[in-house]
Amino acid sequence: MSTRSILMGSIAAAVIALGAVPAIADPAAALAALQENVLSKGPNGEDPSPAADLSLTAAEIDQIKAMNATAAIVMHYGGNDWSRAQIEGLRFQFGELGIEVIAVTDAGFKPEKQVADIETVMARQPDIIVSVPTDPAATAAAYMAAANAGVKIVFMENTPPGMTAGEDYVSVVSADNYGNGVAAAHLMAQALGEDGGQIGLVYHAADFFVTRQRYDAFKATTEENYPNVEIVAEQGIGGPDFTGDAEKVASAMLTSNPGLDGIWAVWDVPAEGVISAARVAGRDDLIITTIDLGENVAINMAQGGFVKGLGAQRPFDQGVAEATLAGYGLLGKEAPAFVALPALPVNRENLLEAWQTVYRTEATQNIQRSMN
Repeated sequence: MSTRSILMGSIAAAVIALGAVPAIADPAAALAALQENVLSKGPNGEDPSPAADLSLTAAEIDQIKAMNATAAIVMHYGGNDWSRAQIEGLRFQFGELGIEVIAVTDAGFKPEKQVADIETVMARQPDIIVSVPTDPAATAAAYMAAANAGVKIVFMENTPPGMTAGEDYVSVVSADNYGNGVAAAHLMAQALGEDGGQIGLVYHAADFFVTRQRYDAFKATTEENYPNVEIVAEQGIGGPDFTGDAEKVASAMLTSNPGLDGIWAVWDVPAEGVISAARVAGRDDLIITTIDLGENVAINMAQGGFVKGLGAQRPFDQGVAEATLAGYGLLGKEAPAFVALPALPVNRENLLEAWQTVYRTEATQNIQRSMN
């Protein structure tokens, strides 16, 4: 190596060290590290407790079975693979504990519908409610009324204001949503390559803790680690037609920013709308990353399409953890306030293995055929 080359390398290193030119991260190394740690804090700043640490002894399980308890599952939204897998995990573990599921509701992301759902299931006097609040503030009174009636509540992902873990509810269980946002950012940078590019963000325009974590994580990771990736457009969607709303937003982004290289969508259903917009615009080269391993985005990824990567939750395992914590509540056993499962970065290379991890079953025939 020449003296000049050595000198220029030393100057570049010094400039990077001083922060004048941020160093570009190694996406592959960053993605590997993500599966070892949970980055998210709980809704009230709680440190995460691993789901793997939850356990019930044989004697405790027998004690729960003798209670002949009942449970209601009150979902914010039921129209995706994540929700279905959560419910399957809950049903599986409730079955192991001898707890009967007496109701499963779908609020369609409408707070007023969820309040009505809670009131309806309360008429059946369940011992347990497992639920994702659609809008924490708007549903808080209904949840508090259930808690005051003695129902053991386990929350998914989010908690209403004014409710205290260990008093008004047992615990909250979440994926590492911040970690999944980080994963999607690294996957975007990896797909863009060394030259980087311009990207847009389609986020969830609502007071929803976990989707805000995803957005914050994606944006911070991109800005702090990839100076060659520029965020040039951002737009929120409120639903309930998340696919249609995302398609409109993405179409507008592609029109206003003809040089756009990629779009991040806050979860898989909006990502489907971004895929549609890219097809209509004839942008076969557009890169999409997202969060949640739904079948439609998995098929697109398997085909080598727009979706180059995503951060996956582990919804079946979340459901198992939530039902186990409900057992803690019935026993009066002390439970951690916030339980989380690590992020799972997914691209085409590990897609089939990741599907097995997420859903506890082989990938669908549609996905497997698309891989070929």
